[in-house]
Parts: sequence; structure tokens; C-alpha cells
Amino acid sequence: MCIVGAGYTGLWTAYYLARADPSLRITVLEAEHAGFGASGRNGGWCSALFPKSIGYLDRTYGRTAALALNAAMESTVDEVGRVAAEEDIDCDYAKGGTVVLARTPAQLVRARADAATAAAYGMELHLLSAAEASARVGATDVLGGTYTPHCAAIQPAKLVRGLADAVARRGVRIHERSPVTELSPGRAVTAAGTVRAPIVVRATEGFTPRLPGYGRVIAPVYSLMIATDPLPPSFWSAAGLARRETFSDYRHLIVYGQRTADDRLAFGGRGAPYHYGSAISPSFDREPGVFAELRRALSALFPALSEVRVAHSWGGPLGVARDWMASVGLDPATGLAWAGGYVGDGVGTSNLAGRTLADLITGADTELVRLPWVGHRSPRWEPEPLRWLGVNASMRLFRAADRTESRTGRPSAIAGLLSRLTGA
Repeated sequence: MCIVGAGYTGLWTAYYLARADPSLRITVLEAEHAGFGASGRNGGWCSALFPKSIGYLDRTYGRTAALALNAAMESTVDEVGRVAAEEDIDCDYAKGGTVVLARTPAQLVRARADAATAAAYGMELHLLSAAEASARVGATDVLGGTYTPHCAAIQPAKLVRGLADAVARRGVRIHERSPVTELSPGRAVTAAGTVRAPIVVRATEGFTPRLPGYGRVIAPVYSLMIATDPLPPSFWSAAGLARRETFSDYRHLIVYGQRTADDRLAFGGRGAPYHYGSAISPSFDREPGVFAELRRALSALFPALSEVRVAHSWGGPLGVARDWMASVGLDPATGLAWAGGYVGDGVGTSNLAGRTLADLITGADTELVRLPWVGHRSPRWEPEPLRWLGVNASMRLFRAADRTESRTGRPSAIAGLLSRLTGA
């Protein structure tokens, strides 16, 4: 068995395969080191979020299938915590849920709509009053919000490195500094040699375009983060997050944050440009303008942080499929398996993907292999320059929509159209 990529997807797949059949010979090939990509540098939300909305899944696959996928995602949050405890992975797991704030009248409209949709499907998403939301997250201008218990804050690098150690203990061979230059049925080619296996799993997410022939499968979109110095109890008494709830708000250009186990505030967001030809470079991890925007957004939420030092800043690419639909699958004819397209919600989804791939590969007849994302094939992205124009124009439109909504208080029609195109 050969797995290409030692991030969450590849390592979870290896973990569950090794548990299911300890006799399997499993090799994981990694271009850098385990957890180098988004798995080691994300916002630390182990959530039940799936890129496509429950409404889209219902319309496309039916209500039963949509609810089954949602239930699987919710149970995945607990599964990650269970494995972390069982394998003694100290990843700062804290299941405090997620608060999404509404800070403008337009955002409050979306919060109410989300809560109404969740209620219609029997999902656990609670509409919060201004007082209830502020009690959980003491940010400015809070008009209300929503809360779901189905999210845990984690330290992503600790989780992925601990998972790498856990699979190594089970006999899985992880070859770091072994970039794959060609992936085809039955083989993965590296500079040091070719690994041949009846099943080859592509678990490369945002770095997928580097593989020959896969340049239009995934668009790598950058998300950047900052983290403060540890903050004193006086700050947290006002800011809340007492249960380490992850938090965001209902703006269109996504932001996300968490209170870390050592009392820093880690805060990230989109807005970095997509680079022509799906290019990936370490230099793209650092966009001074985006870091400045994140600092301004964080200070607007918590004015007490306006003079606090930003101790760390970083970023990296995440993977977006053309239809914003994450997928997992195995082609029995070629032996090629894959998972990805998480659109930044991969901490939990990758665990579900790993369990599903293990069942598909071993032939287990489980509920997981019948979930609606199994076997989905997303269309390829448009060739350049259309891809560059489309992705960057979308981000500019979302940014403009947020400015318009802040000024008028009314939901943006353009942002509503873009949201429908990407999965509402």
C-alpha cells in the first residue's frame, strides 16, 4: 500500500488501515516532513463543517444521505478526541464548540437563516441573542450569533506529529524528503526510486497541482494566520472563550480564531491572492498586506489587543475543488484512491476520509462507504488565465460585499450569488 502525502489525510488513512489489518505493508511518501502542509499550520478547528451546505446535499443526494453525512461529520469530532486520548497524542484537544458572531444587520440575517435551516433538518445549531453571544465571545458590536457544540480546538502541529508517531509505532514506513514526481496506477515515482503497490492513495490536498497531470484538479488558495503573545486573565475575563470555543463571524471573507491552550489568541483568514498556474511557493506564505488586515480585523473585534504584540505569523495553501465538493474514493480498475478538496475544513473531514478510505481499500461494507461524497468526481478547474481571474475576482467581490454590508446594513446580492455558486 502506498500513500502519497503525510498530512492528516494520508496519516489517518495509514492509521486505520494498520488497525484494520496489521499485516499490511504501508508506505507513506512525503515531499517535506510529516505535517508540512495545511495539516501542521491550520486554524485548529476540528469541526463538523463540510464544504457543501446541508441544503445542497439534500437537493443533490436526498435528505437521508445529507443527514447521514452530517451525522458522520459530527461523530468525527469525537473520534479525533478518542484517538488522541488512546494514542496519548497531546494536541490540546478541547471540545468547546463554535460561535459565529453576527456584527452587522446583514450578518444577523444570515445567522437567523442558518439557525432556521438547521432546525428544519434537526441539526444542533442554536441562535444566540446579543447577550448570549457576547457572554461566549466578548467582541465588539455583537448583535447575535449561532453556536454549535460540534467543534474542538486543537493544536494542529501537535496532532499531525503525534499521529505520525502513532502510525510509525504500528509499522507504517514514512519516507520524508521524498517528493513524488509521477503518480500512476500501481506506482509512485520519486528521485530515489519507484514504489509499486496495488493501491496508491493521493493525499496531497493543496499541493496536488505539483503532480504531473493534476494541475487543474485542485486550486491551492492561501489562508494566513497570526498569533499573539500569551494574554493575561484580565483580557480573558472580558473576551470570554472560557471553554476554548472556536469563533468566527458572518462576514463573507472568512476569518477564524481560537484561544490556545497557552492563552494566546490565534486568528486567521482568507484574502491572500491565488497565484497564476496554481503556483505554490514558501514566499506566498507571507503576505504583509494580509497580515496587516488580520491585525486590523482582530483589533476591531477585541480593541484591547490593538497594542498587543503579534508573536507569530504564518500561512499556507488549502485545497479547493472546482465545485467546492470534498470527495473520497477508490477506482477499482486502476487502484488509484484519493481524498481532499476540503476548502479549509480538513481537520475533521480528513479523519472521516481516512476511515472511509480504509473501508474502501479493505472492502469493508460499512455506512461510511455509502456516504454521498464517496466516489464524487469534481470537474477540473478552467485553464489559465480564466482560473486566476475567477478565483481572485471572487475574493475581491467578497471583500467588497463586506464593505457594502457594513455601510448599508443590507445583505449583498452579489455575495449571495457567489455563495450559491460555491455550495449553498
